Amino acid sequence: MNDYLVKAYAFGGTVRIYAATTTNLVEEARKIHDTYPAASAAFGRTLTASLIMGAMYKENQTLTIRIEGNGPIGKIVTSVNAHGEVKGLVENPHVHISNKDKLAVGMVVGNEGFIHVTKDLKVRDVFTSSSEIQTGEIAEDFTYYFAKSEQIPSSVGLGVLVNEKNEVFASGGFILQVMPGVKDETIAKIETNIKNMRPISDLIKDNFKPEDIINLITQGDHQLVEEMPLKYKCDCSKERFFKGLSTLDKKELKEIINEGQPIEIACEFCKTKYVFQIDELEEIEKSLR
Repeated sequence: MNDYLVKAYAFGGTVRIYAATTTNLVEEARKIHDTYPAASAAFGRTLTASLIMGAMYKENQTLTIRIEGNGPIGKIVTSVNAHGEVKGLVENPHVHISNKDKLAVGMVVGNEGFIHVTKDLKVRDVFTSSSEIQTGEIAEDFTYYFAKSEQIPSSVGLGVLVNEKNEVFASGGFILQVMPGVKDETIAKIETNIKNMRPISDLIKDNFKPEDIINLITQGDHQLVEEMPLKYKCDCSKERFFKGLSTLDKKELKEIINEGQPIEIACEFCKTKYVFQIDELEEIEKSLR
């Protein structure tokens, strides 16, 4: 199944729901960063939530999400745009903790710290909103973030399954948000339907599509309004790193040139390596004079 996201309005337009399958892109991220099982689950949940949040924006707007818990995985960082493209990194990918045969995501992330969401809406200022980590399980933490930082009552469901070969074979999630005017009986119905659902990762393992997940939540009382393909994509380039080297201190750059060896720079998001020869470094130095 290809990775994609579906948006729907439900219960007379008083609820909006986004659901996504992300198995392929999370597996690609696992390969790039060589994450261990519990780290793969934490990273995959964050990538999925980021993609769904990115779909809430438009045009060339972007989000950067940082999860900074007190667990051994350290920082999780993602960058996502409004067109279903995400990239990310984990500070310590070689982390694995299990608890009764389940991946202990909460223990890996930690139950203290913060989620920071930086929004670049392509207006005058970039701004960041934050909330405290509650459990480290990611979904509960984003639910709390929406309630506290954006004042939007929400329900977030995320899941990642990793097999015995450390391969991601099911990943996805949903974010549901209630709109002004929603009825109490609607909220009660939603809560019951979500409570009766199987875990998201189990549903996706059994080939449930995003539309099927939305149908379970609404029992058919919804209208699909948008579909978007999703992928792990880095926007790095040699030109970008060239500009980055141009910001170095002149003395530092001169010392690198005097060593007489090409330098290699690797992108932290996709691990692509870029080599700069001495003549290229000298060109940068000339531009700084």
